[in-house]
Amino acid sequence: MSRRPRVLFLCTGNSCRSQMAEGWTRALHGDAIEACSAGIEARGVDARAARVMQEAGAPIDGQASRTLSRLDSLEFDLVVTVCDHAAQSCPAFPGTTPVVHVPFDDPPRLANEIEDEALKLEPYRRVRDEIRAFIEQLPGRIAAASRAQRPAGNSADSSNGR
Repeated sequence: MSRRPRVLFLCTGNSCRSQMAEGWTRALHGDAIEACSAGIEARGVDARAARVMQEAGAPIDGQASRTLSRLDSLEFDLVVTVCDHAAQSCPAFPGTTPVVHVPFDDPPRLANEIEDEALKLEPYRRVRDEIRAFIEQLPGRIAAASRAQRPAGNSADSSNGR
């Protein structure tokens, strides 16, 4: 039996967007896709991100914030950078691992611009829902990336989401 495809979600601090993406992947495709997340730094799981994911039925409070170096021993079928800084700082991955950049707004930054405490969760909820919409399409992205990695001569779709 072959292993499930492994996807890495990479962000700057591995505290919010990449954690949400990992959580949604586990909730929606956990039986078919192995999800991991990491950051250039490890800042801990954002409490507001955990709260809005809990509201949506995809809790992330059991996940851990980690740096990419803690995942050195793993091979990934797809790497998804979810913020511009991570895309610019993204290291080279072994072999032909496809890297897709899907930038999402930074909820903590947006929340810091809001004075009313009751409204600070709104950017988190919006980005949570945008990430969910992306994750719902993730199996197709993985399949497209896999087809793009086939040797020449195979009927491969060259669009890998970049």
